[in-house]
Amino acid sequence: MERRALQAVLGVLSLIPLLGAVLVWGWGAQFFLGKTGGAVPANLDNQLRYLAGVYLGAVTFGLWWAILRIEERGIVVTLVGVAVFVGGIGRVISLIRVGTPQDPAMIVGMVLELGVVPFLVLWQRRVARLAAQKA
Repeated sequence: MERRALQAVLGVLSLIPLLGAVLVWGWGAQFFLGKTGGAVPANLDNQLRYLAGVYLGAVTFGLWWAILRIEERGIVVTLVGVAVFVGGIGRVISLIRVGTPQDPAMIVGMVLELGVVPFLVLWQRRVARLAAQKA
């Protein structure tokens, strides 16, 4: 039961980087500017679309692969978790140096990255321990 709950939570949360990647691939840096428009530097747009692909490949696909046998793939969950947590630290640096983002979703993302992700990594370890005890 706990295994299935963890799989479901990770499956739902894996849709966040999937949606983010699709939006950034489709609209690039312009997605973050909204209707205010303005010129987008080509380097910034190019880098954001690249990082969206890395995010999709490493986080979404990594989680989907790990979810299938969640009790055995703790290393993948941990690596994805560390990467996402470090990304959250980047958000904190931005918050300190540049200020609070206008989009509240960025703050929600930071809370997920720094608060929820470590909990999920620990939860995976618990599920793995329980599975090993049953074997």
